[in-house]
Amino acid sequence: MEKRELICIGCPMGCALTVDIEGTEVVNVTGNTCKRGDVYARKEVTNPTRIVTSSVKVEGGTLAAVSVKTKEDIPKGKIFDCVTALKDVSIKAPVHIGDVIVADVAGTGVDVIATKNVEVI
Repeated sequence: MEKRELICIGCPMGCALTVDIEGTEVVNVTGNTCKRGDVYARKEVTNPTRIVTSSVKVEGGTLAAVSVKTKEDIPKGKIFDCVTALKDVSIKAPVHIGDVIVADVAGTGVDVIATKNVEVI
């Protein structure tokens, strides 16, 4: 049986988790003080995902760039593809919070959205 040690990021407690794995199956999770720890540990060892944050260029706006993020978490292995897809993106002002900047980024089925408003100059 394999044991994995993790620090939970599900809540501010930061519990030290121990995950027992048999093959590809999670057998037991210990160390969590809330249910979110159990959910996080099981997901992290079987299918890790992350929210990606970045910025893209804005043309004709009050700011030169706007902050963006994936609307949902994406597979950890797709992070580099996501960042690469955003590298040359440039949008025109105005930009509003929640606007879709890139749909279905890197074939993940997840959109990249704006997290800040940028008005026209």
